[in-house]
Amino acid sequence: MTSETPIAGHVTLLIHLLALVARVLARSITRVRIEGDLDAIPREGAVLVAANHASNADPVVIGAFLTQALDRRVNWLGKKELFDVPVLGWLARNSGIHPVDRGAADLEAFKMARRILDAGHLLAVFPEGTRSSTGKLQPAKDGIALLALRTGAPIVPIGIVDADLVWPKGRRLPRPGGRITVRIGTPFHLETPDATVDRRAAKTLATDRIMRAIAELLPPRQRGVYGTDGPSG
Repeated sequence: MTSETPIAGHVTLLIHLLALVARVLARSITRVRIEGDLDAIPREGAVLVAANHASNADPVVIGAFLTQALDRRVNWLGKKELFDVPVLGWLARNSGIHPVDRGAADLEAFKMARRILDAGHLLAVFPEGTRSSTGKLQPAKDGIALLALRTGAPIVPIGIVDADLVWPKGRRLPRPGGRITVRIGTPFHLETPDATVDRRAAKTLATDRIMRAIAELLPPRQRGVYGTDGPSG
């Protein structure tokens, strides 16, 4: 049975070291540029970071560079099988990755995510749930909107630009060269829906609000269903 990852917010020496190694490796393969106001991201309390996901490089650049800039632990949800791998499982458990059984529906993941936010920590999520094979935004799940509404956590949208060109889905190793730009958006809170609004409709609208905030940080080619020609506008 996989033991749980401690829910914590402090950055350990191991996490600092892993983030440093990740930054060095990322910069040895591609040029990484951070844009936006990092100082606007809260240094305390629950924070929900939401980013697009089209490459294996996405969690690497978010974790490596946010850890350095914020001096906060970036918590993630990861598939349970990862923790069965010797050494890698130990590193994951001690660097803020929390095991979730993907076969046990989304309820387990939601409960773990809420525990992290209720404890006042930072959680990074990919609302699409899986990597995009085209680099374009895919329809997102409503879980992130429900999390934000239930916990009151501010949402920090992040757009990761061109990571799919450096390390596309299906490729074992990244392509040397190119540039990855990480654009930090302005944090915002979701408004509590009016009691007269249908719950399902409210979640859909809230999810759309989050994803369009991410889309605004991406070039037109990556906006996908949340572009100006998307289903909601």
